[in-house]
Amino acid sequence: MGKTVFSESKNIQFNFKEIFKNQFFWTFSGFLALCLLMIVFSDKFLTYSNMINVLRQISINGVIAAGMTFVILTSGIDLSVGSVMAFSGTIMAGAMVNWGLSPILAVVIGICIGLIFGLINGSLVAFLKMPAIIVTLAMMEVPRGLALLYTGGYPLSGIPESFAVLGRGYWFNIIPVPVVIMLFVYLIAYLILNHLPMGRYIYAIGGNEEAVRLSGINVRLYKIIPFVISGITASVSGVLITSRLMSGQPMVGTGFELDAIAAVVLGGTDIAGGRGQIIGTLLGALILGVLNNGLNLMGISPYAQRVVKGLIIVIAVYFSSRKNNK
Repeated sequence: MGKTVFSESKNIQFNFKEIFKNQFFWTFSGFLALCLLMIVFSDKFLTYSNMINVLRQISINGVIAAGMTFVILTSGIDLSVGSVMAFSGTIMAGAMVNWGLSPILAVVIGICIGLIFGLINGSLVAFLKMPAIIVTLAMMEVPRGLALLYTGGYPLSGIPESFAVLGRGYWFNIIPVPVVIMLFVYLIAYLILNHLPMGRYIYAIGGNEEAVRLSGINVRLYKIIPFVISGITASVSGVLITSRLMSGQPMVGTGFELDAIAAVVLGGTDIAGGRGQIIGTLLGALILGVLNNGLNLMGISPYAQRVVKGLIIVIAVYFSSRKNNK
């Protein structure tokens, strides 16, 4: 009897150790602590309208961050997502306003644009072995410049009202449609990363690319696919922002790549690749959304918010690097 009690106590202690080692536990604890802090400092934070507002605000960054997770898991990075989002949004708007196409066809064209830019990024990284940070840094300029050339630097308005449902509508009059789309994107990402061989290859490439190559797996293909997914999620965000603003804005999405990377790193994904959870990225996006919302409610300057966000990324990367070096 005494031995049984001792054994159970040891198991419980072991389980606690496992929980404390889990990055998701600390991310979730940080999220709860942040929410409690915001509740204390603002009586408007814990209201239904504000919660819906936070969820709607994070939906765009959340979708981009889902695609960014795939790239970072392979130890890459995609800095072009904000520009791809702007270009696909302006072309979608132009397809409806100037070419007279239906919203569905315009959305398909916009998503194809994201796919093409992702394919270009991935091919340059996989076949020419160019650093992802340099390729996507250069690719930040190309779609942004094309968007400005196409629109002349002005927003494209006059989009059909039916398109507004994607960015402003509600599902059963309760949940904003952008939030439903974001959750659907995360469901697909979860299934790919956790239940398909492709997901295992993506994790493995981030962990040890040479070992994956020696196993006979097509490393180039599985280095391109994450960039394609990132391009597609960027264009899906372009759909949401264009529908929300009801215009194609060539300068929209500036700085969104930073928010997406922050959400991924805050969610516990190792910046060096190979480790992380897609659910953690969703939690990271929620943390950023709550932080932005809380700082706004407290009347903190937007400039100061950028400083806070940058410091949080540095701290998150520091702890991620320490864990990786252990």
